[in-house]
Amino acid sequence: MGFGFIRRKQVAAHRLCMIAAFVLSMLFLVGYVLHKVNLHAVTGSYNTVFSGTGWARTLYFFILIPHVVLAMLLPLLTPPTLFLGLKMNVKTHRKLAHITLPIWLYVSVSGVFIYFMLYHWYPAV
Repeated sequence: MGFGFIRRKQVAAHRLCMIAAFVLSMLFLVGYVLHKVNLHAVTGSYNTVFSGTGWARTLYFFILIPHVVLAMLLPLLTPPTLFLGLKMNVKTHRKLAHITLPIWLYVSVSGVFIYFMLYHWYPAV
């Protein structure tokens, strides 16, 4: 939505949408970390083992590895991108956003796919 707003030159709506996306992402991160801490307290492990085999396992790791690497970049990219936008440093914000947006989208979409593979399509027995 934020990308659509800025394409239509609706700067205020874009700003509000991106602030909301950032806040929701931070809330998700807090929830994810709490989930990992709780998982460790209950099972002794921070991770759930993927139970799929064959092509499903290959696909899972093919998606998971770049997801993890790119997810580690987002805390470095999103705050400066947001800050530059809020300061209306449009030229630099746009350059950084052209890097941040595709990474953010990949991590968001692949995260949902990983979740379904791990907990719904190939749940641990």
